[in-house]
Amino acid sequence: MAYCQASESASGNEVQKLLSDLSRLYLLPGTLSLDAFQQHMADQAGAPVPLAAADGSARALVIPFRKAPGSSDARHWTLLCEVANALQTALGLPAPAVSISGTDGFDLWLSFETAQPHTLLQELLMLLQAAYCPELQLTPQQVGTAAALPPCMDAATGKWSAFIHPDLGASFADEPWLEVAPPMAGQSALLQHCGSISPAALREALQSLRKGDAPPTPLQAVGAPGLLLADATLEDIVQHLHSKNIEPTFRHLLR
Repeated sequence: MAYCQASESASGNEVQKLLSDLSRLYLLPGTLSLDAFQQHMADQAGAPVPLAAADGSARALVIPFRKAPGSSDARHWTLLCEVANALQTALGLPAPAVSISGTDGFDLWLSFETAQPHTLLQELLMLLQAAYCPELQLTPQQVGTAAALPPCMDAATGKWSAFIHPDLGASFADEPWLEVAPPMAGQSALLQHCGSISPAALREALQSLRKGDAPPTPLQAVGAPGLLLADATLEDIVQHLHSKNIEPTFRHLLR
């Protein structure tokens, strides 16, 4: 099995733009300089990036969806879809970003306009689990103060994490990684339309979840409808991504 990727080396402007998008959504002021971000992406150890202040407050909540050991299905992706759709349709929150971990699954990235207390983020995680994905193995301790911020290389696998378009998530269910770094411009494009949860919207969502009356949501694609991968050709997928100003990264399976 061999892989290849069609992309050009990222320019300084592309890296700066991606850092700006990540800072807008997930990072506290002063967390990463441009030099530190470039080092983060070049670091083969994939060192975690701080997400929280000294008191534990943070602007990001990263929810992991990992494939069960020995599992051959894509249940972890289905669960992510259920939670992501619930956040938007049942709770009225902005669409979260989706990333492949570079190891064994996906991550859902929630952004907050202002830093939220660590205990509140833990409560939100547990309420979401109880309401929409009780079978997912989550604990309050999984609300970390640091995370392997995509894109970066995983030290154990040597594979890359990256933000992805949700329409393509199912295609990564068995191999949630890239062999090489994704195009920086494409990563920025994926984050461009992501929004942050306002304090008022968060209060309303928590109130609904605490009461236990958050409505269920039907299973559907996280992204916009219109692309069925089972029927799509490579040209269909490329055109679909180009229509969203996303430069695709390809992995070709050679037999």
